[in-house]
This record gives sequence, structure tokens and C-alpha cells, in this order.
Amino acid sequence: MKILVWGINYSPEVSGIAPFNTALCEYLAGRKHEVTMLTTFSYYPQWKKRAEDAGQLRRVETINGVKVVRVWHYVPQKLSSLKRIIHEATFLGLSFLNAIFMEKHDVAVVVSPPLGLGFFAWLFSALKGTPYVFHVQDLQPDAAMSLGMLKPSRFTQALYKLEALAYAKAARVSGICNGMIRAYQRKNVPQEKIMMFPNGVAKPGADYFPAAGAFRKRNGIPDGNCLATYSGNIGAKQGLDILFAVAEKITGESITIVICGDGARRAEMEKQVAERKLKNLLLMPLQDELAYREMQVDTSISLITQQKGTGQFFFPSKMLSAMVFSKPILAVGDEDSELSHAVRDAKCGCVVEPGDIDGLADALRKMSSPEQQRTMGDNGNQWVSQYAFDVVHENFESQLIKLAGGA
Repeated sequence: MKILVWGINYSPEVSGIAPFNTALCEYLAGRKHEVTMLTTFSYYPQWKKRAEDAGQLRRVETINGVKVVRVWHYVPQKLSSLKRIIHEATFLGLSFLNAIFMEKHDVAVVVSPPLGLGFFAWLFSALKGTPYVFHVQDLQPDAAMSLGMLKPSRFTQALYKLEALAYAKAARVSGICNGMIRAYQRKNVPQEKIMMFPNGVAKPGADYFPAAGAFRKRNGIPDGNCLATYSGNIGAKQGLDILFAVAEKITGESITIVICGDGARRAEMEKQVAERKLKNLLLMPLQDELAYREMQVDTSISLITQQKGTGQFFFPSKMLSAMVFSKPILAVGDEDSELSHAVRDAKCGCVVEPGDIDGLADALRKMSSPEQQRTMGDNGNQWVSQYAFDVVHENFESQLIKLAGGA
């Protein structure tokens, strides 16, 4: 098949949606399909393009068998609602112009966010006659409403109409978790159009895991300390502020918290670190691949936090990566969130409600036992096997073949 994957995030970005887009494209290319990735120049989660990409308007390259077409888009230094709209609009417009002048593909996979890509995918499909899967990683309007970032207005009504259009015009609508599937059903997406396509994870061999101790030694963290780490985007949805309050509460105990990442709220986090003068909480930049693996090997507990009211609209796939390293999960999330369901189902950790500072501090203390950490970590490692990339990609490939009419 000739397959177009169209989305704003791709390698060399190492967090967020990019690793999943990259893994899908490379799997399909490895299966002898002709794969084109239509994307932009890397910017996430730092919200800054790499020096070698500055000023580039368009670039075509082949990476691991995948033809990658990158187009320019605006990346604001400081986020605001208006700048976010311009940021997405420039990608939507320029990538659409590139898409309509490409050769015809048998099928397309269109990855949201951005939500507006659904409208342009419909125009593309109408012009080129290519059926497409609208694959949603994040239910943007619902999440923004739950966070209070959007209020009921004509603008939000327009967003929901755009969302409905995206679902109506797509040949299939896929989501990454059961909560999304239920949301599609509530939004009256026909059942025959709904597909589950969860984010996957690589199950590496033993040589993937570095020797223990390097991360702790490099950052002055005692071997005897319980090391609780968060790695990923630092944004509004993550609700990381609770970790500062917990760090104050457990001062003097043998527990170290590390927040490792980048994003729109990083500057605010840095300010909190300076003002609170916390010695048991370290804020670090996003790590390169080897340093990330060293951190995971040295981690005692993997922290995953969510803001109240957001857990039904996205699934934090960093949980899957932590499970590969057999790490127990301490989750902050709503009782009915997809994150909470997964932790309980896997028996791999504990869940605390957003805002429960005392509960989170107590959970950290209770999970400090190495024996308990091993049991929970082993449970998670067994559970995550169902999300191995080969498993989820093989199923998705078969659905694409059906949609393309067996091409």
C-alpha cells in the first residue's frame, strides 16, 4: 500500500505523540508499504525549533525507510491562546498544500491534535479520493473545558462542530483508550467507524538496560533514597504543582523527587523551585535517550500526575514506558480516569486523587519498600506486554488494508 501519515509531531522529538507516529511509520515501512510522513520541524516539548531547522521552509528526507516531508510552521516563544491558534493554522495550511500536490495514496492516517486537521483531511480526501483514519491522541475540546482553559461560548461551540465534522467525514475514527471509545459513542460516532488503536511500547532486550547507579551518582542522589521520578511534558494537564507541596511535607525523609522534562509551564516550575528552596526535589531538562534509560533504571517509583477532570480525555502513555523498566506507578488521577483503571487492572501501584497532598505523601512512604516495588513492577511488566508495538501495529495494519480495499 501507499500510506500517508499526517501529523504535527515526529522524530527526532522524543516525547508526546512523536514516538508513536515514528514507530507506526517505521513498522509499516518495514512491512514493505510505501510510507510518507507529512509533518513539520521538531519543536516539542521545548516549544523551540532546533538550530539546524531554523528558517527551513520545506525539507524532504528518508529516515529508516520512511519518506518524511517537513513543512515550516510558526512556533511561539511564549504560548497564548491566539499564538496557539496561529501555530496550528500555519501547519494546517502549509501541510494541506503539500498533501494535495502529492501522488495519490491508498489510505491516510491523520493524527490529532491538532483538531483542525480533521477539516483539512476531509478536503484532501474529497480532492484525492483517499480514505482516511482520524486518529485522536487527545480529546482537545473536552480536556480544555475540564481544565477551565475554555468556557462555554460561540468559540467552543465552533470547536465541537469542527470535531463533529472531523468524525463524520473520516472513514474510521480511532482512539488510544476505552475512555475515548466511550466518548465517541456519546458523540454519536457510528459504531462501525470506531477503532481502538492504543499507543504501544517497545519490549527491548537485556542490553537496552544500562547498569544501575549512573543517574544517582551524576545527580548526588544517595543509593538508599527512594527516588520518585516524573518524566515528560510540563504543561497544564499534568498537574505537577502537587509534587512541590508533597516535597515540603516529606522534607528530611529519605525520598527524592525528580521532575524531568520541558514544556509551557517549565519557567513557572523553575520559579517554584527557587522560591521554596527544596533540597529533595530536582527539576531537570528532558534527558537524552541514554540518560533517560539510566534514570529509569535508578528510579524507585514512577510518578504520573493529572489535573482533576482530565483523565477521561487522554491516556498518559509514559506509564507504558515505566512498566517496561518494571517500575511501580504512583498515579495522581481521578477515580474514573483511564490512568486509574490501568493501575488497578495491572496491580502495579497506587492511585491518589488530585489535590490530596497528604494522601500522596503517605503513598510515597508506603511504596518505599523495595520488596513492594519489585512486586508491583513485575506486575506492570507482565501487563504491558499486551501493548507491545508489534501487537498493536499488526492489528492496525490489518484495518488499514481493509479500508484501502485490500491494496
